[in-house]
Amino acid sequence: MQPPKQPENPGQETQDNNDKGSWKDKFKTGFAKAFGREPDAGKTDVAPAPTADSSATPIAAVPPAADNRSWKEKFNQSAAFGTSPTQQTASATEAPAAAAASPQNHETGTADGEPQKANWKDKLKQTLTFNKDDTPATAQPPLAGEQPAAPKANWKERLRAGLSKTRSQLGTGVKILFRGRKIDEELYEELETVLLTADVGVEATTQLLEEIRTTVKRRNLDNAEELKTALQQSLTTLIQPLQQPLDISQHKPFIIMLAGVNGAGKTTSIGKLAKYFQSQGKSVLLAAGDTFRAAAREQLLAWGERNNVTVISQESGDSAAVIFDAINAARARGIDVVLADTAGRLPTQLHLMEEIKKVKRVIQKADPTGPHEVLVVLDANTGQNAVTQVKAFDDALGVTGLIVSKLDGTAKGGVIAAIAKQRPIPLRFIGVGEQLDDLRPFVAADYVEALFD
Repeated sequence: MQPPKQPENPGQETQDNNDKGSWKDKFKTGFAKAFGREPDAGKTDVAPAPTADSSATPIAAVPPAADNRSWKEKFNQSAAFGTSPTQQTASATEAPAAAAASPQNHETGTADGEPQKANWKDKLKQTLTFNKDDTPATAQPPLAGEQPAAPKANWKERLRAGLSKTRSQLGTGVKILFRGRKIDEELYEELETVLLTADVGVEATTQLLEEIRTTVKRRNLDNAEELKTALQQSLTTLIQPLQQPLDISQHKPFIIMLAGVNGAGKTTSIGKLAKYFQSQGKSVLLAAGDTFRAAAREQLLAWGERNNVTVISQESGDSAAVIFDAINAARARGIDVVLADTAGRLPTQLHLMEEIKKVKRVIQKADPTGPHEVLVVLDANTGQNAVTQVKAFDDALGVTGLIVSKLDGTAKGGVIAAIAKQRPIPLRFIGVGEQLDDLRPFVAADYVEALFD
């Protein structure tokens, strides 16, 4: 007869019997284990089983002491994160005695240089720092060799950076050309090539070369390096008439109508103009008059939200009607400046040019003195084609000001000299970047300085 098979784990049966408690007991046990407490903490001590050497007299179970603590004290004990009830009670008993025996260190909050034991709230904050070493998160020092964030450059520095491509074509080319050479006809021919390559234009280049020849004869110059200063002075004199800041103090609301070909940057320029006028303490309202291009309305609404500016728009409708409503709304609200967007169009599309003439007539119905400024936005990347655009829009609308955008993305910045020679309309603003404040009033001396230095 085989002996009965013994269980592999003798304590398994006892454990199974202990697990047959109520769900409340199981929950209390699991809760205690989750917070690092002893699972048997708080239970009645059970006497050990009698052995052969022990007395036959059974040992009575020790009844648990009455727990008169409040629910807050019990919760604090449960949330002690690894501190057993015995340790917690001992700490509570020893803390007053330790505080009385040792003077308190007011600078570090410790007694006799020993750190105080953190309460459960501090441990909770420490746990939520998500550090692998379970230490409180602290500000990390900069890495070795790491430089702090550079302050934002001023306008002249940003202008110089934006004109880097044109400077490499014009300024650097002139500098190399004049280095260590004598003044002769070959030098003049090479200088003419450099100016034409930078899109200065034939007429402007001819004028600049004539002025340089005159300066050489008058001053008896023989060193080519002295021509650089003469060229800078002649170029500054040529484009100086374009420097006429926009004055918006004559009318309220001051109505600005923007036009240009597709992709020139009209809507983006409107957002930057809104920021510029706000920096001058003026209130601005935008009219989403480009009802033709897909997402043009949404783009202007985004600029309005970015600048905290009201935008008058319609889901669909006539461009002139939207601008008409915007002017009336601006007058009722006491707005200082109205920026009216229009759909992009090519100067060769005569029917579209007639449509933009209609927009101007409708504006004059809303305000007989308006529009007070007609701005044409030019993409500097188009080079000499920008001169053609200026002539076409000027003939159709009577352009009063220009905006040259995207100068930072082209080497054709010399087109401003071509405009100054062929159609000298005031250049109100130039754009050299994508930031909100990268559209600034045109200053001739700063522009020429950024091209050569």
